[in-house]
Amino acid sequence: MNKIALLLVTAVFAFAAKFAPNSACKECHPLIYKEYQTSQHAHATIFKDPIHKAVWEKNPLSKKNAYKCAKCHTPAANNFKELIAPNGIGPDPHNKTQNDAVACAYCHRIKAIKEDLKTNHNIISPTPKKYFGTLKDHIKSPFHEIDTTNSNFLQGNVCMGCHSHKRNKFGLNVCSTNEKREIENANCVHCHMPKVNGSVSTLKKRSHHAFHGFAGAHRYQNMLARYIDIEFLPHLKGFEIAINSKIPHDLLLHPARVAFVSIKVVRDNKPVWQKKESLVRVLGANGKPTPPWLAKEVVKDTMLKANEKRVFKYDFQLQKGDKIVVALGYKLVKPPLAKKLGIPSKANKTAILKKRAFTY
Repeated sequence: MNKIALLLVTAVFAFAAKFAPNSACKECHPLIYKEYQTSQHAHATIFKDPIHKAVWEKNPLSKKNAYKCAKCHTPAANNFKELIAPNGIGPDPHNKTQNDAVACAYCHRIKAIKEDLKTNHNIISPTPKKYFGTLKDHIKSPFHEIDTTNSNFLQGNVCMGCHSHKRNKFGLNVCSTNEKREIENANCVHCHMPKVNGSVSTLKKRSHHAFHGFAGAHRYQNMLARYIDIEFLPHLKGFEIAINSKIPHDLLLHPARVAFVSIKVVRDNKPVWQKKESLVRVLGANGKPTPPWLAKEVVKDTMLKANEKRVFKYDFQLQKGDKIVVALGYKLVKPPLAKKLGIPSKANKTAILKKRAFTY
């Protein structure tokens, strides 16, 4: 983080009052709270995310305990300024505010997004008990003020402080949802926080609310399956499999991820042919893979792109009655990288986003 960005982040938090703990939301928002507790936002710390912990321990900044990841992983920490500075003060598993991870109060106090070339920054409202929301017909809360005038909350622009882009010291965009930094076009809520059954609060009964488990690569990926279509196109000689993405960004964004398309032909209840296609983005330097903080180029990129229809062609001769099983899956960390980082296998299980079977 350059000096200007560091000063900006420090200034933002200098005037921001302490954040209410997540537990304070439970009494009036029990369903929201329950969903949130299962979300990756609640598990964003190195204490709860073994992948983030493993990557952080390999980062050179960990030797200085300059936990600049706090900007998006523990932004409500009461010692935020100390955490991001190279002063030997690192993440503390006994600090309750750090354990609140991406806290409820933090997100609902994001007043605006400051755009920057390297990464965006959240501007926090200085009013401790004023929370931004979207329900215009809300009742007056006895515990906090509700402000529905913040347009950033309507479609998910509020997410772009952390989920827009991240450039390393070489200017390489290592992780990007929104490479062109078009904040006004973000529409995160529609897919990642869909309407589900249940009331927002106990103070006024409602039939639906925005899902606060935040569907994504870590959890609730089944909610995102609807945005991928798998098609089977038979030919006289061979066949085609098409993966049609209706997602407005790349299928997977983090450079550690790897996706795959597996195709299997089953004949008389026995597999007679199979193929696996890799979808991956590899960062590196001089043509070789490196950690994101050392990368200067994209070495390889076969990841499924935004709104792309990827067609795979095969010359295998099908027979009548053959069953073609196609699955689109992924791992949070590429297996060779997971081994190098010492990530336990239970933290890097294969997830299946979509699966379909066709009969020839």
